[in-house]
Amino acid sequence: MVGIIMGSQSDLAIMEQAADFLKMVGVPYELTVVSAHRTPERMFEYARSARDRGLQVLIAGAGGAAHLPGMVASCTTLPVIGVPILSSNSIDGWDSVLSILQMPSGIPVATVALNGATNAGILAAKIVGVCDTEVSARLEKYQETLKDKVLGTVTEIRKIHPNGFDN
Repeated sequence: MVGIIMGSQSDLAIMEQAADFLKMVGVPYELTVVSAHRTPERMFEYARSARDRGLQVLIAGAGGAAHLPGMVASCTTLPVIGVPILSSNSIDGWDSVLSILQMPSGIPVATVALNGATNAGILAAKIVGVCDTEVSARLEKYQETLKDKVLGTVTEIRKIHPNGFDN
């Protein structure tokens, strides 16, 4: 249901975070390298055939000039989530963030934080969950775990500082 692509194998450690989340909530995905600059024909074919292969959302991670998410978005009507990646040739990641964030009108790319592939996976699962009640239910359980985690830290802090807000 979700295609995860990256511009280079060096992006894999970040992009696996999206795959890990999707796996956790039971959303099928495919993951591969598709470079906008080094394999443009592969990128065009990937984007144009994505819907026919059953994909519903694309997550595209790229560093540096970070053209991959925008170029893919220009070739498909599927939602594209861009993950800016801090790469070795990056300007503190700002070049990647701005390249993905500042898309021209008509070619939107949802953009998550620098190296924010987990959030890209969550957003992709939420998009899939609009029409898939099982995925939506698993996302609700996930969000409950986040709430439980925060409330657990409140309890721990209260033990150390008993004059907290909830007293």
